[in-house]
Amino acid sequence: MKNYLFPFLKNERAFFLAYDHGFEHGPSDFREKNSDPEYILDLVVKGRFTGIILQKGIAEKYYLNSPYQKRVPLILKLNGKTNLLPNEEPYSAVNCSVEYAKKLGAQAVGYTIYLGSKFEAKMFEDFGQIQEKAHHLEMAAILWAYPKPGLENDPKITEYAGRIGLELGADIIKLKYFGDKESFKQAIKLAGKTKVVLSGGQKLNEEKFLAVASEIMELGASGVAVGRNIWQSENPLEITEKLRQIVLGD
Repeated sequence: MKNYLFPFLKNERAFFLAYDHGFEHGPSDFREKNSDPEYILDLVVKGRFTGIILQKGIAEKYYLNSPYQKRVPLILKLNGKTNLLPNEEPYSAVNCSVEYAKKLGAQAVGYTIYLGSKFEAKMFEDFGQIQEKAHHLEMAAILWAYPKPGLENDPKITEYAGRIGLELGADIIKLKYFGDKESFKQAIKLAGKTKVVLSGGQKLNEEKFLAVASEIMELGASGVAVGRNIWQSENPLEITEKLRQIVLGD
């Protein structure tokens, strides 16, 4: 089987910077510096991340045909939703094709499924088609597998998410960690040959965030996909280096 993850891994570990938050969270996450995509892309290069996660508009205007394209692999997020509507039954619609992601220079695509939502069948169908097209174009398919609101504290959902990613053919599963070590460890086991990375989540104090990163790596995770805990930091390169030591050990 072809290794679609080769561009994104170092020593079989993933170290991704996520910057798809504007779509999902609106302007609340941004300050003067981190609202500028060029500031983020510069941070990706200086921090030696193994991949950057963007939505298509930023990839079009800031990544494609830029110096960054040759320096960091692109993961293009293919779906998204705002936080303006009630999220009890979330659905995140496709807004970009795999083919167009390839034209933008992406070497992988990402898609979110909200497990337990009444729309999960549609999201399964979407990702199934995305995974097949991605592999046909020799791109990796990365699954954001999140519980719908209200199910976050059910450890069995985390385990289920790990298995769902494997069953759907994901190359990487991006999971949230709710503090239950056994369920996260079991999710990694159930994911089999599919790699599991931590979803960085909301901004935490530096000590707590790094402790979480250490914990999930000890449990067997293959890396992190982190956003706000890096680019909302007062010293983003300093925390990046600490996190890099934990994840990549170099």
